[in-house]
Amino acid sequence: MARAMPDKKSDYLHHLIIPTRWSDNDIYGHVNNAVYYFYFDTVVNKWLIENGHLEIGKSETIGLVIETGCNYFAPIEFPNDVIAGLRVSKIGTSSVTYEIGLFTEGSDSAAAQGHFIHVYVNEASRKPTPISDDFRKGLNRLCP
Repeated sequence: MARAMPDKKSDYLHHLIIPTRWSDNDIYGHVNNAVYYFYFDTVVNKWLIENGHLEIGKSETIGLVIETGCNYFAPIEFPNDVIAGLRVSKIGTSSVTYEIGLFTEGSDSAAAQGHFIHVYVNEASRKPTPISDDFRKGLNRLCP
């Protein structure tokens, strides 16, 4: 399998600045690989909340992560701001594939990029539920 090439910042339609924290660094002096998934979660969920598609503790429909993946290209270190780029590559009946690129200040090439897939379910029953027309319309704004 060929190794993925880093995306450019302009390949993503939404951007969020996330400051690194002292605790993000590991013993090797760079942000630990597991922390990158916190950045992924942050950019997706902040977009959902700001666009009215998630109200924590009140939404009847929630997204459960069923798959994740990440390719690492360059280290990210504290102190630094991470610019998280977000786009949607696939919208299914009840699932969405989000793609995220992580960039450092002054770099147009992704330090890391990955994806995760949400399956949207009824919060109480945990059964898949179709994505609403309004939500689908919002997600389409993130599709390249």
